[in-house]
Amino acid sequence: MITLMNKQEIILSNLRDGVSQWEIHRRTGIDRKTIRKYIREYEAKKAELVGNEIEDTTLIEDLVSPPKYKARKPVKRKLTDEIIGEINNYLKENEEKQNTGRRKQQKKKIDIFECLSEKGYDISYSTVCSYIRKVEKESKEAYIRQEYSYGDSTEFDWGYVKLIIGGKPKTFQMGAFANAMGNHRYAHLYHNQKMESFLDVHVRFFKKMNGVHRTVVYDNMKVAVKSFAAKNEKEPTDDLLKLSLYYGFRYRFCNIAKGNEKGRVERSVEYIRRKAFSKRDTFDSLEEANEYLEKELDKLNSKPTKANGGKSPREVLEEEQKHLLSLMPDYDTARTAEYRVSKYSTISIDENKYSVPDHLVGKFVFVKIYPHQIQIYYDQQKIAEHKRSYGNFTWTLNIEHYVNTIKKKPGSLHSSAAIRQMDTKLQKIYHNYYTENPREFIELLEIIGEKGLYPTLKIIERLERISITSVSTEKIKLLINREEEPQTKIIERTTDIIANSKFILNHYGKLLGNNQAAFQKEATII
Repeated sequence: MITLMNKQEIILSNLRDGVSQWEIHRRTGIDRKTIRKYIREYEAKKAELVGNEIEDTTLIEDLVSPPKYKARKPVKRKLTDEIIGEINNYLKENEEKQNTGRRKQQKKKIDIFECLSEKGYDISYSTVCSYIRKVEKESKEAYIRQEYSYGDSTEFDWGYVKLIIGGKPKTFQMGAFANAMGNHRYAHLYHNQKMESFLDVHVRFFKKMNGVHRTVVYDNMKVAVKSFAAKNEKEPTDDLLKLSLYYGFRYRFCNIAKGNEKGRVERSVEYIRRKAFSKRDTFDSLEEANEYLEKELDKLNSKPTKANGGKSPREVLEEEQKHLLSLMPDYDTARTAEYRVSKYSTISIDENKYSVPDHLVGKFVFVKIYPHQIQIYYDQQKIAEHKRSYGNFTWTLNIEHYVNTIKKKPGSLHSSAAIRQMDTKLQKIYHNYYTENPREFIELLEIIGEKGLYPTLKIIERLERISITSVSTEKIKLLINREEEPQTKIIERTTDIIANSKFILNHYGKLLGNNQAAFQKEATII
C-alpha cells in the first residue's frame, strides 16, 4: 500500500530532483505504472489549481491527500440476506423477552448459531458472532445527565453481604438507599428479601430521614413488581401500592437490565459493603452487625465530598429535610397470612414450626410475620408470640401451649420437645421437684400463665431457702396469692385494733378507779 510519504518521495524525486521514474522504481520497488500515475495526477491538479483564479480548496486537498483506494465490498459468501433476516428475528425475539421480564430466557450467540444450523443454513459460529457484534455496536445508547432538586428522589436496591455470625459463615441481604441529592446512604441487614424485610427497611429509612422523598426508584425486584404487562408497563405489588399510598411517595421502575438508571444505589451497595465490612466481618449476632453498620454509615455520611461542593451528605440531608414529605407514624410492616394449626398444635412458616395453644388444633389462625417476630391471632385476639427462627426445619415451642394435652397425657411431658425449650430455670425446677409428679407441674404452668414466670420463680426461691422439701405447687399457689393481698387493709385493721384497745383500757381504768395515766401509758405501748 502506497503511503503519503511514498507519494511525496515519488513526486519530489521526479519533479524537483529530476530522478527518472525507472530509478525511483529501482530505489523504492514501487511499480513504474503506479509511479507514473501519481506524477501525472499531481501535474494535472497543480496545473488546474494554478490556472484557476478562484482558490479551490478541493483541489488543494486532492493535491496533498494520501493515496486513496477503493474499498472492496467483501462478498458475503455465506452470510446471505436470508440468514441476516433469521438472525434479526432472533435478536428481536430477545428484545421482547427482555422487555417482558424473561431476560434469562434470551438466546445467546451460540444458541442462535445452533438454531440456524438446525434449519440447514451453512454458516460458521464466528460469522454469526461478528454480525451480532456489529448490530449491537450500531445500537449503543447515549446517556442523559440528570439534575435533581431537594426532596425529589431516592433509590433502593438489595445486595448481599457475607459475614461470620456466632462463629458460622452466613450470607445476609442488605437493603440500601441512596439519595439522589447529596448521595446520603442508608442500609440495614436482613436474613432474606421477603416482603416483611422490604417494608421494614423502608420504615427504618423514612424514620432516619425524618421525612419521605417524593419518588422512590426501584429495579424489577419481585417484592416491587407484580407482573410485566407490556414494554415499560409494570404492575406494582399490592404491598408497594399500600406503602406508597400510606407515605405519599410515587414509585418509578427502571427499564429491564438497566441498572445504570439507578446507578447511585448500585454503586452504594458495593461501596457500603467494601467500606464497612472489609474492616470487620465477624459478629456475635445480626443485631451487633447492624449496630456496627449504622455507626460506619454515620462516618461515611459525615465525610465532605467534592460532588457536594465540600459539604458532607449529612449536611446536604439537613438542608433537604425541609423539602421532604411529612413523616407518618410507623407503617405495620408485617407480611400477613392464614395457617391451619396442625395436630402438633403448630403452624409452619417458611418450613419452621411455631406452637399455638392446643385447643386450636385444626383451626385457622391469622399470622403477622415480621423480620424478627411472629405474632399469632385467633378471633382477633393475640394468642401467641415467638421470636422468628431462620434455621432449617426448626421447632419453636412454648410449654404453656400444651397444658391441656399434658393433663390428659402427663407421661408425654418428660420427653417432649417443648420441655427442652423452656426457660432454663423452669427446666431445673421440673427436674428437681416434678419428674415424679408431672400433673402438679402442669398446675404450676397454669399458675405461671396467670401470674407470670418471674413472680413464681421468686416464690420458689423463698421456699428453697427454707427447705428443698418445702417446694410444692400448693405452697407456691398459697404464697403468691397472699403476696397479692392489698397491704392497706392490714394497716387499717391494725389501726382499728390499737384504737379499740385504748378505748377499752381507758374504760376499765375508770371502772376500777386506777390511775388513768398508767393505763394510758400501757395503751400507748400496745
